Amino acid sequence: MIQSFTITNYLGDSIKLELRRPENSGFLVKSVTGLGPVQANISTTEMATNDGSSFNSARLNQRNIVFQFVFVDTIHGESIEDLRQKSYKYFPLKKKLEVIVEADNRCAKIEGYVESNEPDIFSSQEGTQISIICPDPYFYSAGENNTNVTVFNTVEPMLEFPFANESITSALLEMGVIKNQTEQLIVYSGDSEIGLTITIHAIGKASNISIYNINTRETMRIDTNKLETLTGLGIVAGDEIIICTVKGEKSIILIRDGKTTNILNCLDKNADWIKISKGDNIFAYTAESGSDNLQFKIENRIAYEGL
Repeated sequence: MIQSFTITNYLGDSIKLELRRPENSGFLVKSVTGLGPVQANISTTEMATNDGSSFNSARLNQRNIVFQFVFVDTIHGESIEDLRQKSYKYFPLKKKLEVIVEADNRCAKIEGYVESNEPDIFSSQEGTQISIICPDPYFYSAGENNTNVTVFNTVEPMLEFPFANESITSALLEMGVIKNQTEQLIVYSGDSEIGLTITIHAIGKASNISIYNINTRETMRIDTNKLETLTGLGIVAGDEIIICTVKGEKSIILIRDGKTTNILNCLDKNADWIKISKGDNIFAYTAESGSDNLQFKIENRIAYEGL
């Protein structure tokens, strides 16, 4: 069951619309449409000599969320006119806003643009109807755990009590040992495949990094020879490479000595923009040299077709 909607306008101002406590906001949510999966467009070609048709492609349409509100007395003593003008503030026409939906078992967000705000001023039960167009039809995970983080390297604690360092010239005590794993499992519970953010931190030199999605056989390869031509050095200690494969945000950047450089040209021309899909996804990485000097982290959001 849906508990609340939180609206954040383009200026960063937010209002929480609680379904069970409309007196807090003054907006009683009468109805909401457009929260389920949107309609898909299926493209086919009819065959002259065969029955039926041949499938070409499929795509989702944009999402249209429509709120029907009734204005009610608030605990703050706001009038109906105040609430009508308040709706103009949080639902400004043509502007971008964010909608966060909190349900019993899911917290999701979506971004859209206000298409219309139609108040019924002369009604005995005054309210308004607000239409929001969302070009990206998916809801994405929100809240405290909105991003899933998978770390390849771990630290194994080594210090035990009682302890003693048997040498006065050498450091024999080990507080912990960093263990690099070159393969990890990501369990994805979303409804649709989604891109990733891959962070590679170098603690030493490495060359020609390859990243694999073992399930789909997709591969990305960073050519360090091209990187050296571009920046003057290959991968060295302290470098951080951030790869984003999210639709509309695809990029590869290098952070070195506090300076950010676009290194998209260092990606192999036959590379795939790796994604994850529902279920188990196994990722691995290799390097021609220095693989032990690389620390990998993968972050992903969860995409939902509907609530």
